[in-house]
Amino acid sequence: MTTNKVMRAVIARGYGDADVLELIEAAIPEPGPGQVLIRVEAATVNPVDVATRSGALAAAGLMAPRAITGIGWDVAGVVERLGPGTRGFAVGERVIGLRDLLDAAAGAYADYIALDATAVASAPAGVPAVAAATLPLNGLTALQSLDLLGLAPGGTLLVTGAAGAVGGFAVELAVRRGLRVAAYAGAADEPFVRGLGAEWFIDRATPDLAERVRGLVPGGVDAALDTSGGGIRAMAAVRTRGAFVTVMGGDPPIPLRGITVHRQWISADGPALAGLAAARLTLRVAGTLPLERAAEAHDRLGARGLRGRLVLTP
Repeated sequence: MTTNKVMRAVIARGYGDADVLELIEAAIPEPGPGQVLIRVEAATVNPVDVATRSGALAAAGLMAPRAITGIGWDVAGVVERLGPGTRGFAVGERVIGLRDLLDAAAGAYADYIALDATAVASAPAGVPAVAAATLPLNGLTALQSLDLLGLAPGGTLLVTGAAGAVGGFAVELAVRRGLRVAAYAGAADEPFVRGLGAEWFIDRATPDLAERVRGLVPGGVDAALDTSGGGIRAMAAVRTRGAFVTVMGGDPPIPLRGITVHRQWISADGPALAGLAAARLTLRVAGTLPLERAAEAHDRLGARGLRGRLVLTP
């Protein structure tokens, strides 16, 4: 157990490009009732971190503007201390967790983080922390989106951005639920998404997504999960009175043709995360960088083209 009282943390001082990120010294958080203090071994860099840092989330009214904003949602590490009344975890246990509170002065880009125990789960057995850290945000987003759709085994599903972090988990989880999946991604990613179990593949260079999908699935798929901004083009591939879920920002498509339209906002869920940890999903790490190079990680993510997530290591 640490005897230090000070840790390093990356914060955004104001909003803007990656140069607003700053490595500072801060007090190690004290776990409150029902909380777990985690010594961070790995923290994933996600698009939501870029949107937080840039001020896009504040401008959209999703968080109050702050002079200093904590960055980072995903964490893998070791339980350092338990808050009063916290049960279900032990000091020294390897865990993963999710910080889903946007408006906070501290995030997962740090040496330590205190999370509600309800947002934490035991880490996947035998999986390095760097890989395990890529699971919480993207895995839970995929899982909760599929739950919203509520498709029965044998149902058909279009996943856009199927080679991305959320999309890849969505394909894999959907196939395990007995769904027939049409994957929409770049041509180079076809072997990967087929390996996840996708039955059909649609190249994102296809001029008319809906026409192509309806050629494969007459009448259209039962539902679509949009992880890449397909919007109305993806919804046009859904059958009448089907379902559509987007994880993207902006206004969702108008629910034409009796289609049920949802927007999925992630929420921490320790028990669901434990199930994902036990599911042995395909985890992808695009690279690792030390905590002090968080700005470089943001620039690399913004340049696009990554497969898997960049991960920061304290």
